[in-house]
Amino acid sequence: MGGDLYSWIKALHVISVIAWMAGMFYLPRLYIYHVDAPVGSPQSETFKVMERRLLRAIINPAMIASFVFGIWMLSLLGSAVWSEGWWHVKLTMIILMSAYHGFLSRWRRDFEADRNRRSARFYRFANEIPTVLMIVIVVMVIVKPF
Repeated sequence: MGGDLYSWIKALHVISVIAWMAGMFYLPRLYIYHVDAPVGSPQSETFKVMERRLLRAIINPAMIASFVFGIWMLSLLGSAVWSEGWWHVKLTMIILMSAYHGFLSRWRRDFEADRNRRSARFYRFANEIPTVLMIVIVVMVIVKPF
């Protein structure tokens, strides 16, 4: 089997992050459509199932895998990375992405309980947040401007 351990861990980390981000981009789109479905309608109930399955079967496990492989890579790199500016920015963006993940979970519970009070416009705006965070993270990791 070719490649060193670090390369395999990095590959698994990137795969996990891609899956996490795909879900983080798609879930708010479901919320945008769910807003227009009447409470108790078959469409609303279908959205509830889709949202729950997306969060529990893809987004949550992908986030956990991203953290596991990311922390594993970090442990192999050693403590030198902790003093680099790009790492501090990336870590801040990861914390913000995790908080956004938490908001998505809370909003799903609101839909599940038929108590959503947010508009489709709100979710359209919220849908842009992971894109901005992802751009900053990728630039920090690839370019390392600090």
